[in-house]
Amino acid sequence: MDILNEEQIAHLLRKIAGEIAADSDSRKSIALIGIRSGGEILAQRLARILKEQHQITADCGALDITLYRDDINQMGSSGQPTVRATEIDFGVDNRVVVLVDDVMQTGRSIRSALDALTALGRPRVIRLAVLVDRGHREIPIQPDFTGTKFDAPTTRKIILQLKETQGRDEVILE
Repeated sequence: MDILNEEQIAHLLRKIAGEIAADSDSRKSIALIGIRSGGEILAQRLARILKEQHQITADCGALDITLYRDDINQMGSSGQPTVRATEIDFGVDNRVVVLVDDVMQTGRSIRSALDALTALGRPRVIRLAVLVDRGHREIPIQPDFTGTKFDAPTTRKIILQLKETQGRDEVILE
């Protein structure tokens, strides 16, 4: 079942970028860091929108949280988790960092991202932007910038598909 189409995703990203631009802290030395993999692409798109529509230049990077996850020992019988590179070619110390993720549910991935990020330095402030907030928190973490909220049973998955990786933009309920 489709939740969001290409136009709706583009609209929500413009909305989030507008909220980031309106946040006084975010206008100063901002860095967008996407959580691999969907958050990485969304961070790049947000950086383009901020530059084109709000004249805000933001550094952009990608954060791999694999080794910081609290379920790393439960990731399957294959033995080793797939670790991808963290690509942040700028310092995070004393920066306004906006962590970007695609779908937020329990808060555990964000907690892992906070651990991974603070291992790189000490940002002045960390904000959180998510395209879809589906609730069902297990950890008291809330996004600062949210595209949309969608409540679905925990037995169903919300999946973001993006042009850059799947050839189309959509959010589906599986």
